[in-house]
Amino acid sequence: MTDVSSAVPGGALARTARRRTRVGLVSGGLGAYWPQFPGLLDRLRNSARFVTGRFEELGCEVVDAGFISDPPEAAMAAERLRRADCDIVVTFLTTYLTASMVLPIAQRTHTPVLVIDLQPTEAMDHADTDTGKWLAYCGQCPLPEIANVFRRSDIPFRSVSGHLHDENAWNRIRRWISAAQVRSAMRHGRHGLMGHLYPGMLDVSTDMTLVSAQFGGHVEVLEFDDLRVRVTDVTDEEAVERVAVARTVFTLDDSVDEDDLAWAARVSVGLDRLVQDFGLDSLAYYHRGLEGEIHERLGAGMILGASLLTARGVPMAGEYELRTSLAMLIADTIGAGGSFTELQALNFRDRVVEMGHDGPAHLAISAKDPLLRGLGVYHGKRGWGVSVELDVKHGPVTTFGIGQEADGTFAFVASEGEVVPGPLLEIGNTTSRVDFGFDPGEWTDAWSATGIGHHWTLCTGHRAKELRAAADLLGLPFRTVTGPNDL
Repeated sequence: MTDVSSAVPGGALARTARRRTRVGLVSGGLGAYWPQFPGLLDRLRNSARFVTGRFEELGCEVVDAGFISDPPEAAMAAERLRRADCDIVVTFLTTYLTASMVLPIAQRTHTPVLVIDLQPTEAMDHADTDTGKWLAYCGQCPLPEIANVFRRSDIPFRSVSGHLHDENAWNRIRRWISAAQVRSAMRHGRHGLMGHLYPGMLDVSTDMTLVSAQFGGHVEVLEFDDLRVRVTDVTDEEAVERVAVARTVFTLDDSVDEDDLAWAARVSVGLDRLVQDFGLDSLAYYHRGLEGEIHERLGAGMILGASLLTARGVPMAGEYELRTSLAMLIADTIGAGGSFTELQALNFRDRVVEMGHDGPAHLAISAKDPLLRGLGVYHGKRGWGVSVELDVKHGPVTTFGIGQEADGTFAFVASEGEVVPGPLLEIGNTTSRVDFGFDPGEWTDAWSATGIGHHWTLCTGHRAKELRAAADLLGLPFRTVTGPNDL
């Protein structure tokens, strides 16, 4: 993503620091080999040290439970990893070992396990390979055994096979680490919900208990008065500084009213304090308000501050859209940005779906400097003020949202496409033209049939594989739209 903070004085857009992904690591092999083949254990331990280093290079906090050779050592490693509260546990099969050495780790840690087997090189030198040297290459040998035992124990199985310097294998491992980052963000997240449901939007309604039950984390219920008192405390100097930030980050259209901009700046500073005081990682909000009273003005003044916070990694979604603010957090966690989105129009001539939204946008994934436009009315909402207009970076993108089933189960829904250039709305909304490779009407039918709500997030890059892995670690269904037959 673009570093939108680089040109802004005072670090007003500095990225929010998140908890590092905690990876539990245990390596092992069959202890019966060590007295039979001198030097084998040292070689395998060197491989284990190499793997530990690669995980550290990925920015993970590695909890290394050491090298195990038998079931009692496996039990001790499992207890250490259980206490560490890891986001994912990686078991490195350096050579053959029995499933009895791996099963306790999955059972006792209560954490998703990734099994990896990475042989020393891409192929053996057969002419110079005796039994001891061969055993360093047979880490894949116990993989079907472990998969069978996991299935019989009702434990999800996931694995990556390759060699130590196999970048294809490491890319697949990175995908699971990215999924573990999502699991961490959701397990430890604090998600604000401020105001009330937009009347009649039945798809938006979300059971807060189910959010904590299925994702972990906490939903903090807020009043607009929690924002009101913080906006009241904003000084004139702070408001002037925030206006300067807005002029640095945005191109200002001639339609922007200076009084509206000044008010939006005050609300922005108050939002920053709200997020800090309640320790929020995301926020969904809506308040209708009446006749220009303070709550209506607060709701109308949110767009500037919500967009700045979203760019910092604290996503904001309007219309009380909690599931979409969570999807935006997930997208940002994997480095995909994620901007509040819905359907706007279908262009059958150019074969694109036009999508976007009024309100908050992810400034860091804008195709160019975002625009602030002044609006005399917000369509479908009360109030007036400044709004953000942008197009997401052209190139590969993924639509991603969280649906919900009749039994309450959440589901990840995604579809990969490409943002392409062309004419856009100029009404103070984000708008992007997305080509999914087939008829836009058929895409819309297939997308709607997944159970997605009418809001989602537009992410940069093709992210379906990462999102599928994240759904796997969270124990959720995953659906994707790839063609017109996905109905």
